[in-house]
This record gives sequence, structure tokens and C-alpha cells, in this order.
Amino acid sequence: MLAHQEELSRRRIYHSFNPQGVGIIAASLLTFGTEEQKRKWAVPLLRAEITASLGMSEPGAGSDLAGLRTRAVLDGDHFVVNGQKVWTSGAHDADVLLTFVRTDPDAPKHKGISVLLIRTDSEGLARRPFASMTGTDDTDFNEVFFTDVAVPRENLIGELNKGWAVANGSLGHERTMLWIGYAERLEDLLRDAPSRAEWYASLLMDLQALRLLGYEQLSGGRNPAEVSVLKLFGSEAVQRATWHALEEHGQDGLMHPARTAPPNHMSHDAFATSWFERYARSFPGTIAGGTSEVHRNIIAERILGLPR
Repeated sequence: MLAHQEELSRRRIYHSFNPQGVGIIAASLLTFGTEEQKRKWAVPLLRAEITASLGMSEPGAGSDLAGLRTRAVLDGDHFVVNGQKVWTSGAHDADVLLTFVRTDPDAPKHKGISVLLIRTDSEGLARRPFASMTGTDDTDFNEVFFTDVAVPRENLIGELNKGWAVANGSLGHERTMLWIGYAERLEDLLRDAPSRAEWYASLLMDLQALRLLGYEQLSGGRNPAEVSVLKLFGSEAVQRATWHALEEHGQDGLMHPARTAPPNHMSHDAFATSWFERYARSFPGTIAGGTSEVHRNIIAERILGLPR
């Protein structure tokens, strides 16, 4: 996967396949699903016959996933789901949602959670896309509402009330996908940044460090928490680089590159934006897949062994 994305980045080919469906949801199904679920859902996802989105975050449960309140009640051979998800990337185009729900409201916070695969054409499910803070046209975020949505019991992924293990696995896949994306963005920034700048060397070292650490982790990292180092480092490296570039370009950094380029010249990047937009877009990177603060806590507790 890393080599594939790196080659696309070198050639400036920007892919539009279903990254969550392939990198997170299919991977989670292969880890936690039954053989029938793998055949029915994972294989079509990997073949790009269907798309999927991840239903984790809620208005009151973002980085604190264990605080989720979307409820699923088992009623015979199906669950009845009520609640809301938000920041659900790609939900408006998805065929199914891997949805984290509370099935035992009396259990401790990290227990009583289950995972359901829910078809987006289910009666009572509504999706509402909304724009990002940059105001661009590539709307990806969604609110998703569940009103008495019936979900077959056979769509339960993993064990009932033991969805926290699935959550950790899914988040691990998500964070791996994210840091690979950060390496791709740093590669892109490296080509566009002025090589005379003092911070250019730091950008180059950040990219190489991220790749080397990532290769080691993908080859069999001993501690799953190590991916938090990659996610934290990658997201903040992108933010540092875009801030330095914005400062370097001054007021021209507020303009789209096509407007500041010489006559009859267009940016070689069809998706080029101003440095200000790139910097603004770096902030979600320090939030998605767990905030920087969450990852610092994970690193402190699970890698360094520090007390809570």
C-alpha cells in the first residue's frame, strides 16, 4: 500500500478510490469478520464493487469514542438503531457504514459497545453532507441520522458488547492510512517549497524520518501503539511545513498559485491551492484519527510506561 501511494505521489496522480473502505473497513472485516462477512462485504470492497464509510464520531464523542451514545437494541433477529454520527467522511457516497453503537447502556464506558455494518439505503437512515472550514467544493464530511433503523443481526462484526477491540483495530488501520497520506503530502510539499528556505532541510528530514519509521512499523512493529508516533509526527510535520511555506510567500501565499504565476503558466498540480488553504487544511490532520493530545497520552502510557 505504501509503495503504491508513493508512486502515485511521485507522478502526481491523485487517486479517488475509497480509501476508508479499503484501508480501514475491509481491513477490519478481514481481522474481525466471519468468513461469510468477508465474502459478502470485504471482497466486494477490495474489488471496488461497493464503497464504505466509518461511523465513529458523534457530536458528543469525537476523540472520546467510548462516550458514544448511538443506541442499538436487539429485537429478535435484528437490531434497532437510533442516534447520530458526524464527521463521517464519504458517507454520502457509501453503500455501507461500519457503525459503532452502544448495545449495553449499563456497562462501563469502554464496554457495552458493538459494531454493525449498516446499509446506507436502510429505511430511517439519512445522510447530510456539509463543507469543510476551507469552503472548497470537495465536500466530504457528513452528518448521519438513524431513526429506528433495522439492521440484521448477521451484520454484527465481532462479539456483542465487545466492540472496543474492533475499535482499536479499526483505529490502528485508520492511523496507518493517515500517516501514509502525510508522507504523500510532505513529498508534495517538498516539490513545491523553495529549496533555498532555511526550513527546507527540516522538511526533507521529516519526510525521510516518517518513511523510515513507517517502514519499520509496517514490517512488524512490536507495539501497536507505535503507529501513534507516526500519526502524531506526520500530522504535525505537515502543519509545520505549510506554516513555514505560508510565511515564506507572504501575501502571495493567500492567493491561488495560478493567480501569482507568470502569464500563460498554470500550476503543474491540477489540485493546487494557496499556501493559506494548505495550512488551513493541516488542522484536521491533527484531529482526525485521534487528536495530537490523545496520541501523546497513548505514547506516554503505552510506549514510555508513564503513569496516568
